[in-house]
Amino acid sequence: MKYFSYHTHSSYCDGKGDPEEYIKEGINLGMRAIGFSSHAPLNENVPWAMKFSRIKSYLNEINRLKQAHKDEIEVYLSLELDYIPGFTKPFKSWKETLGLDYTIGSVHLVKGDSNDEFWFLDGPDTNYSEGIQKLFHGDVEQAVSAYFGQVIEMIETQKPDVIGHVDKVKMNNKGRFFEETEGWYLNLLNKTLNALEKSDCIVEVNTRGIYKKKSPKLFPDDYFLKECCKRNISVTIGTDAHQPTELLSHFDETIKRLKHIGFKQVSVFHKGIWIKESI
Repeated sequence: MKYFSYHTHSSYCDGKGDPEEYIKEGINLGMRAIGFSSHAPLNENVPWAMKFSRIKSYLNEINRLKQAHKDEIEVYLSLELDYIPGFTKPFKSWKETLGLDYTIGSVHLVKGDSNDEFWFLDGPDTNYSEGIQKLFHGDVEQAVSAYFGQVIEMIETQKPDVIGHVDKVKMNNKGRFFEETEGWYLNLLNKTLNALEKSDCIVEVNTRGIYKKKSPKLFPDDYFLKECCKRNISVTIGTDAHQPTELLSHFDETIKRLKHIGFKQVSVFHKGIWIKESI
């Protein structure tokens, strides 16, 4: 199958390189499609998200590149939308107002007891451990349950096309706070799988943790993927590239892993719809 990348961050948010640099690299790599998915604006205090003032420029640039390279590569317009209950804008509104081709829904910031403080899962390890202590009084199960609760609520209420790095909560854990074989954790994974099974959402198999050496496993890992395969939950591959050289990082290895698990198809975006293609 031809290569694709639907989860891509450029200099419009926390990526490096202008969108055209990614497209040129994608053409050189023989890719079929590239979708730009900058982090949607949240507020001015979130440095990794796109600024509200840049939205118009972002839309104009990606739409211009769609036309300029239509005979060489499929170019798509998207956003990676964070979901924080009672705080973020409805995904449907983003999609319809901006004319997005598809949406990626993710959780990076988990709501604690306070309405204005969040547990940030990414970044330095200290953010992770301090968030558990400060917002969840050191109760790891409560913190992780809040994360998956937010993911499930996103699936059920926002219905994004793609669910980004669904178990990213494990990235900065590194076995320090909980074991991923614990019953309560597996129960949370199964609740998430149940929600996905009732939805049309596609699970992204995110490779970034592996190639950035932040995680030894894919997001999600084998347990979750085996269940997706068993339950006929659709998957796609996302390299979550933050620079052009990362566009296909760990892509081939992930195809092999999916085949080994038992997947026969992955979802690809083509001419305005998600379709399944053999691997």
